[in-house]
Amino acid sequence: MDVDDALSIGERARKIRRRRGLSLEVVAGLAGITKTYLSMLELGQRGFNRRGLIEDLAEALGGSVADLTGQPYPAQDRATKGAAATLPSIRWALNDFGPTDVPDVAPRPLEALARLADEANEHCAQAHYSLARHDVGGLLAESQATALTVSTARRDQAFTAAVTTCFVAGIVSSRAGNIDLAATAARRGYDLAQQHDNPALVGFARWYWALELTSMAARTRAGTVLFEGIDDLIPAVQLSAANPLAAEIVGMMHLQQARLAARQQHTDDAHAHLDEAAHIADRVGERNGMRQHFGPTNVAAWRVSIGVELAEGAKAYEDVMATPIDIAALGSRERSSSLHFDFARVLAQEDGPRDADVIRYLDTADRIAPQRMRNDPIARDLVVILDRRATHRVWELDSLCNRFGVGRQGSRSVDN
Repeated sequence: MDVDDALSIGERARKIRRRRGLSLEVVAGLAGITKTYLSMLELGQRGFNRRGLIEDLAEALGGSVADLTGQPYPAQDRATKGAAATLPSIRWALNDFGPTDVPDVAPRPLEALARLADEANEHCAQAHYSLARHDVGGLLAESQATALTVSTARRDQAFTAAVTTCFVAGIVSSRAGNIDLAATAARRGYDLAQQHDNPALVGFARWYWALELTSMAARTRAGTVLFEGIDDLIPAVQLSAANPLAAEIVGMMHLQQARLAARQQHTDDAHAHLDEAAHIADRVGERNGMRQHFGPTNVAAWRVSIGVELAEGAKAYEDVMATPIDIAALGSRERSSSLHFDFARVLAQEDGPRDADVIRYLDTADRIAPQRMRNDPIARDLVVILDRRATHRVWELDSLCNRFGVGRQGSRSVDN
């Protein structure tokens, strides 16, 4: 294992800060935290369980999120290696032709392309990225060629397949740690959707583009994209069982706005957007438009994620456990894993007393969706921090260190 592979995000931050010749006071001030807190982060005494904190610190250091996280990471298993293997073909497809170009390919029948795109999207929902990645580059080229040349009567099916494929390409890239490529795929989906008159599809593409912009800490642009998306979709929103997709997309945009506000520590705005999403979810019920599982259950799960970013700690956990979330009802391993991970993150904010629960939830999240977890910088950093502050060996924690390929074994007593 390379030395840098075992570094926590805090250690990388200290290395960058020193190379830039910056003091603790200056960087802490720019990041909006105290000097003492930054020192604890650099020494691994506190963990980076808020993505907004990583983004703030990266900006303060004049670097990127990837500089702090060390992404992309070496693949730890065959499935992750398989997902990463498709990235060159995705990169080719997104750079060899623009969004208005007709790729020089011989597309398969539209029905086959639509089926393959939908199947790949479902693989993403189940966190099977190595399955979703099969021939994504070719599917990008073929679906775009078809969308731009198909007859008017079949344009909706064709553009939906093309935009869905861009979404899959972005998810596969993101889960492999290539957030720049994921953002490029998201933008291609939006550029394609704009060439077809389907407000809900444009809204979906816009929502995903904003999601990836948020991942890159491009907060101002992400906020603008979401605001304009909600504003443009309102006339098309039909809160009926017959056509709920536009409303689902508006709800998803409010959830993303809540996440963005929480990362900026705008508590009131975050809860206002959450409440707006909950209002829409109550009216449309449990839905799965574009396989995104919008509805009351998913909104409840998002409340935990927002609680993490707002540093609410065990309070957020206790609040949600008062009315437990039946996330299994969504039938998505991706979302089930994410919820367990959010439980781990929010309890880790207690700085030690709940670490047994943190390990249990993190272990569960990884066993549900290892391809999703092992390329997550916060998950990897959490494993390192848990390992550092453990006073005795715990088999589950040792196993997490081995599975993630991180952590350092100390002189700890064995807990049977």
